[in-house]
Amino acid sequence: MPILSSDFLPAIEIESDEHPTHTILWMHGLGADGNDFVPIIQELELPPETTIRFIFPHAPKQSVSINGGLVMRAWYDIKNINLDHHEDEAGIRSSQQAIMAMIKRENQRGIPSANIVLAGFSQGGVMALQVGLRHPDKLAGIMALSSYLPLAHTLVKEAHTANTPTSIFMAHGSHDPIIPIHLAKASRQQLLEAGYQVKWHEYPMEHSVCAEELVDISKWLQDVLL
Repeated sequence: MPILSSDFLPAIEIESDEHPTHTILWMHGLGADGNDFVPIIQELELPPETTIRFIFPHAPKQSVSINGGLVMRAWYDIKNINLDHHEDEAGIRSSQQAIMAMIKRENQRGIPSANIVLAGFSQGGVMALQVGLRHPDKLAGIMALSSYLPLAHTLVKEAHTANTPTSIFMAHGSHDPIIPIHLAKASRQQLLEAGYQVKWHEYPMEHSVCAEELVDISKWLQDVLL
């Protein structure tokens, strides 16, 4: 599991075979790190004919207000229990630039944006939406698990039309106590009204990933990657 250059976010990188043609850039949730979703690769059971580079970056370490100022890996600070209030715009945009740099690096390594999926769980899914909707080149897909749309008021002004037709996979637990499902549904509605192609999935779970969800993720990935 090689670690990427220090010029970029540190990350775990795994290739399903030599000479990958596609990349899945998967961001973890608050307080976790890139190792969190490594085990999911085998569970997805993706077809071997699609050679994929999985990249699991580690978010920067920073103080998180809602957790008493404890320092942990976070894509941005959380200042309020109402996640769409008092958002850490500077932190979100800083992580956006870091993720954009990793996409550009993949382009330089021979993977076009059209063969890149941005994926993430919780804060990581938030960043997948933040970056993907603003990326100037069409992506293969955007996956936001147990997440919500950040800086929603800026979307109309900042969204790039290149990714209006891009498939967006959103999944959420109906009993999620961390990111309430009503917030995720409001995000879905805003995206639908803006003309995005949202594939919505809801499961009877809390803030987690379930087996049924993995099956749905696998099917979606095969659709957008093949």
